[in-house]
Amino acid sequence: MSAIPMSEEIVVIGSGFAAQQLIKSLRKLDGARPIRLITADSGDEYNKPDLSHVVSRDCSAAAMSRLSGSAFAEQQRIALLPHCPVLAIDPVRRLVKTGQGEFPYGQLVLATGASAVRPEIAGSEHLVTLNSQQEYAAAEARIRAASRILVLGAGLIGCELAMDMASAGKEVTLVDLAHSPLSTLLPAALSQPLQQALREQGVNLLLGQGVAGIAPQDPDRPNDGLRVTLSDGLVSAQDLVIAAVGLRPNLALAQSAGLEVGRGIRVDDRLQTRDPHIFALGDGIEWRGQLLPFLQPIVLGASALAKTLLGTPTVLTLPPMLVKVKTPLYPLQLAGRTRGEDLAWQCRWSRQGMVAEARGEDGELCGFVVGGDQMSAAFPLLRQLPR
Repeated sequence: MSAIPMSEEIVVIGSGFAAQQLIKSLRKLDGARPIRLITADSGDEYNKPDLSHVVSRDCSAAAMSRLSGSAFAEQQRIALLPHCPVLAIDPVRRLVKTGQGEFPYGQLVLATGASAVRPEIAGSEHLVTLNSQQEYAAAEARIRAASRILVLGAGLIGCELAMDMASAGKEVTLVDLAHSPLSTLLPAALSQPLQQALREQGVNLLLGQGVAGIAPQDPDRPNDGLRVTLSDGLVSAQDLVIAAVGLRPNLALAQSAGLEVGRGIRVDDRLQTRDPHIFALGDGIEWRGQLLPFLQPIVLGASALAKTLLGTPTVLTLPPMLVKVKTPLYPLQLAGRTRGEDLAWQCRWSRQGMVAEARGEDGELCGFVVGGDQMSAAFPLLRQLPR
């Protein structure tokens, strides 16, 4: 058997927010440790949450870049391999295999992220997803040209996209199988002001149904739009259909390396996989049985993992996290546990906002939702939540 290469290099696979945040955290602690970033894209740095607002801001895909991959690499003093898909990981020899060669690692971090879910429906190849700068670049011309857009999925991203596109003058239809928007985040009654705001913005809400199929209006004239059949049989003419029904962690690389996966790449409290030399961070991980597709856990995870990789094992601990729904006509913030039949809600409503507190059977605060002009109530409530 070949000897294991004695590499001190930290190799990071992926170039999204998690990878770049980790590299910044590492460099704050150690300016000399060799770091290599391997990514299938350019490695450009951009703010992913901005994807929900590109239409109203008239922002091009290219303009989203804050820093090119090469400039980021120079700034952080790392080796960058852009446009270099990873073919396999050899955990025994501690090698990352790519089309540009094999690279030994001392420690490996999988920041491979998650992909937008594409529902299995007839004509799914016509769906557009907006989960990355690259996906937006591919669809940018079609989005600009579209007058009628159907957004499939009334979760956080779907609601933000729908309001943003409607505010820019698009004719937007928002479709979801649930009977209220943000159904996985808050009770239906608390979503009523948001529903009203979406309608006031001009969004056509079709709740309690899905999309059964998508087909071109005329196969010989692809620019003539799409014929969308809903689950109730209604047929709708659209120029574009955007899928915003959730994310699915990218697990293939971890699985092929023999790592344990469930809903995501399974990690312990130090973000370590069952291989002591391989760690994972970001949208693709499963930590304590849950997925963490939000920025705050990534920031805190990157900080803890940087210390662990540099020799000080550090456990990730997460405080109650504030989730922001950036729908300008009626923004929302929520934290803690906001779903469950056992919760008792205490709500204060005004014409322009609300404060809703969720309390458990012991009367203690479990979670909250604030909306409209009551956003300032979020931080005092956040401090009251149990850690």
